[in-house]
Amino acid sequence: MPHTPVPSPVPRLELRAISKRYPGCLANDRVDLRIEPGEIHALLGENGAGKSTLMKIIYGVVRPDGGELLWDGKPVSVKDPAQARGLGIGMVFQHFSLFETLSVAENIALALGAAAGTPQQLAPRIREVSQRYGMPLEPQRLVHSLSIGERQRVEIVRCLMQDIRLLILDEPTSVLTPQEADDLFAVLRRLAAEGCSILFISHKLGEVRALCQHATVLRGGRVSGACVPAQCSDLELARLMVGDAEGLAAQYPKVRGGADFLQVSGLHWRNQDPFGVSFDGLDLAVRSGEIVGIAGVAGNGQDELLALLSGEVRLREKAQIRLAGEAIAHLPPDARRARGQAFVPAERLGHGAVPEMSLADNALLTGFQQGLVRHGLIERRKVLGFAEAIIQRFGVKTPDAQTAARSLSGGNLQKFILGREILQQPRLLIAAHPTWGVDVGAASVIHRALIALRDAGAAILVISEDLDELFQISDRLGALCSGRLSPLVDCAATDPLAVGRWMAGQFDTAA
Repeated sequence: MPHTPVPSPVPRLELRAISKRYPGCLANDRVDLRIEPGEIHALLGENGAGKSTLMKIIYGVVRPDGGELLWDGKPVSVKDPAQARGLGIGMVFQHFSLFETLSVAENIALALGAAAGTPQQLAPRIREVSQRYGMPLEPQRLVHSLSIGERQRVEIVRCLMQDIRLLILDEPTSVLTPQEADDLFAVLRRLAAEGCSILFISHKLGEVRALCQHATVLRGGRVSGACVPAQCSDLELARLMVGDAEGLAAQYPKVRGGADFLQVSGLHWRNQDPFGVSFDGLDLAVRSGEIVGIAGVAGNGQDELLALLSGEVRLREKAQIRLAGEAIAHLPPDARRARGQAFVPAERLGHGAVPEMSLADNALLTGFQQGLVRHGLIERRKVLGFAEAIIQRFGVKTPDAQTAARSLSGGNLQKFILGREILQQPRLLIAAHPTWGVDVGAASVIHRALIALRDAGAAILVISEDLDELFQISDRLGALCSGRLSPLVDCAATDPLAVGRWMAGQFDTAA
């Protein structure tokens, strides 16, 4: 167990009545927060609760409309991230901000500014700092050659190169294997023991209970509660976050499925992108009435496989991909949809939905084959009815179907996109990261919908980096590493540590 810091007379960071209003939305409503020196403090809340806005205020990205921020007991106004870094505040965002074609040292030098020295001058210190905290990095390596876990090390070491006194981490384990997450926690505990305060944002409640000494919970922009996570169950934490937690800890029965519906046989494909992943004989089968989960650290071929399965990238050899025995590898997305395939992409805005368009128009984008177009004319009343059915069935929080997609929180937009595909009653659903960055309440709605679709006889392929999710909903499971797919095994016959090894390419443990 990590040490529990003794409350000091002067906290490292204190927020008093912080408020921030956007048009039509009170993102933070008189929020109070106190973080002690050497404390690992969790900030919890469902999507749209105000966590991101609060972090941006602390880091100087956003200016509050009201309230006071105290640093070491003294009032301070953080005008920009440069000033935040000068105070000793570092932040590692959920989506990394690294240049893939530059080296580790060049990326760190860019972030620290000219005063810190050239990449060559920084290299010895990068080695020294990274080794000291058990995160060894080679300064000359190009970022595109690093694993996701190694890229996160770069972001953290960049913060540690400064006189870091508060480290903010936003969903830090969402892209890590279980082993990499354990390594990260060891680093965070060591930092805390040396007096660095850590503000930890995560939807993975088990991690919060294992790592954090205290937690502050936001609901609707306000502080709704505080607790000691180690003294709470996952369900109790979920209730603090979303109120009604019924069904959040559901255990779904495993099934065997029927005949193969999706068949990928000896998939050979050469990627023209020098930083991309190619396939050399990949085999995959998904049966009707089952969920197959594919784990893997981002960048190991998930995006390429999804593009080939959706029809965004097509193949000349038709037989490499089959639906119900029919060769479809040469067919475009709409032809595959006509044969019963539905698709939920990894990227919500810009790929799954057009930000500026209304929810109704976004429903039409993939649902046009559901009787929404007649003789080339759009049946507006039917489109609106389809969108409203999605909103009602999946509990999407939005004023109405005419609301622009960009105005929804991530979790609500994800529920809408998934609902749009499920209500088309597909025979095959391919879903990428279905609950990425989604709170426990929205994740529960999505999981129940996937299980119901499976039980109705659909074949479902879920690609995710969340092992807890895959073990909860999948019937069979495998992992993708460098374009190679491990054998698929029944979930009951394996465990997260074994799958973590497959994610690192150690497929010999799959037998």
